[in-house]
Amino acid sequence: MTPRQVTIEDVARTAGVSRQTVSNALNAPHRLRASTLDRVTAAIEALGYQPDQSARSLRTGTRKVIGYPAPADNPADPNPLMGGFLQALVSAADAVGHRVLLFRCDPRQGAGAVAKSFHGLIAARQVDGFVLSDVVHDDPRVDVLAEAGFPFAAFGRTAPGRPQTWVDIDSAAATADLVGLLLAQGHRRICYVNSAAALPWMADRRAGLLEAGAAAPDGAFEVGVPDDDPVALARTLQRLLAGPDRPTALVCASDWLALTAYQAVRAAGLAVGTDVAVTGFNDLPLCTYLQPTLTSVRLPLPAIAQALVDRLVSAVEGRGATPPEGLLLPAERVVRGSTPGR
Repeated sequence: MTPRQVTIEDVARTAGVSRQTVSNALNAPHRLRASTLDRVTAAIEALGYQPDQSARSLRTGTRKVIGYPAPADNPADPNPLMGGFLQALVSAADAVGHRVLLFRCDPRQGAGAVAKSFHGLIAARQVDGFVLSDVVHDDPRVDVLAEAGFPFAAFGRTAPGRPQTWVDIDSAAATADLVGLLLAQGHRRICYVNSAAALPWMADRRAGLLEAGAAAPDGAFEVGVPDDDPVALARTLQRLLAGPDRPTALVCASDWLALTAYQAVRAAGLAVGTDVAVTGFNDLPLCTYLQPTLTSVRLPLPAIAQALVDRLVSAVEGRGATPPEGLLLPAERVVRGSTPGR
């Protein structure tokens, strides 16, 4: 026999209060005396009462659901960074009584397809707002939601003049911090290994490198990645490392680029960490499996997710005006064997 579901009347009877008092404890606890609220809370926990979310949604007009357009990913080669962000987002949403609804929306398909994806969920009242990730400055998802006047929070900076409901890491400062570490270790020929992809966070990392690299007597310089081809990059780096003025440190814009840097250093007959220091960015799990282990930059994914959920829920519940500016969070430098002190 299926056990009977605990009702709000059961809670009221156990706590010795009215049904309305239990409702106030759930929806407006500030209306109750502390002793009464404690008694009702104890009854809820003892009975295992679960409020009827559908009924609450009808009263408040909210679903307690956050929509998240999942980034395109290859199941055979998953992106551990965005997988970690999704886990952090679900945890942050759960902490405030919300769920996350995943759906597909590919900005590369154009504004029409993006609008169809979002407007369908909005019209069906399936979500209260959206969290976006991998946001670029001219992101059509931002345009669609801004025009619809629907709440959202973005992992990644929106362009000036657009809603500033974003949270991001200070990639420029994080890269500059890596360069500062290398300069302190005595490196004076520092090469930046960059991606050809025109992504705002890559541009920020490059800007941080160039600003900090200007402090080096010989200056920092850059190696682009032709068509993001790792084979071409490895050949370019190998030629550079075989030259008379070879760099003693490679600052890579991502951990994946650092893998190619490791290969190029060894192909040039040099040793990572001894002859050439190498750093990455994102601190993927692979960093601890490489030999030597890779110095990288760790993104504070739980803090990012928490800030995004806080901003979104505040907007949905009308607890404040749209933030006048986004929130920039610091990243953490994680030093490992690829950058030993010289």
